[in-house]
Amino acid sequence: MRQRILRLLTGLGYPSGTLVSCASLAETRFHLDSDVRFALALIDLGLPDGNGLDLIEALHARGHGTAILVISACSTEDMILAALKLGATGYVLKERDDQEIAMSLRSALRGGAPIDPFIARRLLALLPAPASPPRAQAEATLSKRELEILELVAQGHTNREIAEQLFVSPHTAACHIKNIYRKLAVTSRTRAIHEARSLGLL
Repeated sequence: MRQRILRLLTGLGYPSGTLVSCASLAETRFHLDSDVRFALALIDLGLPDGNGLDLIEALHARGHGTAILVISACSTEDMILAALKLGATGYVLKERDDQEIAMSLRSALRGGAPIDPFIARRLLALLPAPASPPRAQAEATLSKRELEILELVAQGHTNREIAEQLFVSPHTAACHIKNIYRKLAVTSRTRAIHEARSLGLL
């Protein structure tokens, strides 16, 4: 996984000499003690000598404004929430393909907070459901296909996976999702799911 991430970062234009790769908390703390500033820290939670949560807390406490992106196979609610509460600015699952991880890296480096669609769905599931959702009105706003795609988005599927399930092109799937964003007056998958829940669509 480390080699994969290094390859993606060099593909984004970062010289290998500017990248530091560590396999343990002890090795990472050595670099932190040197007070070197990093633009982005990519952290796994399951490390051979401890938990990556400790590293997130230490990096956040330094106050250098380092973006912290968790790249992990762990998707349990307690670990996700703990990482975000300690200062992680994004969370993506290792199972995503190179293109999806590269997009998360770009977003984090530009000041964004990339959250894996599956993770976003888990977080939104923690929110209370609306008491009396105006379902009929909301359903009239979205087409049958858009409602179908909205369900797949809420299940954590990527645009590519949605396209494959519905036998359409990725471009067509992306256009439908943009239309959903416009009709729900949102700008992200997370907000679309939240708004759909509040309207009683999910």
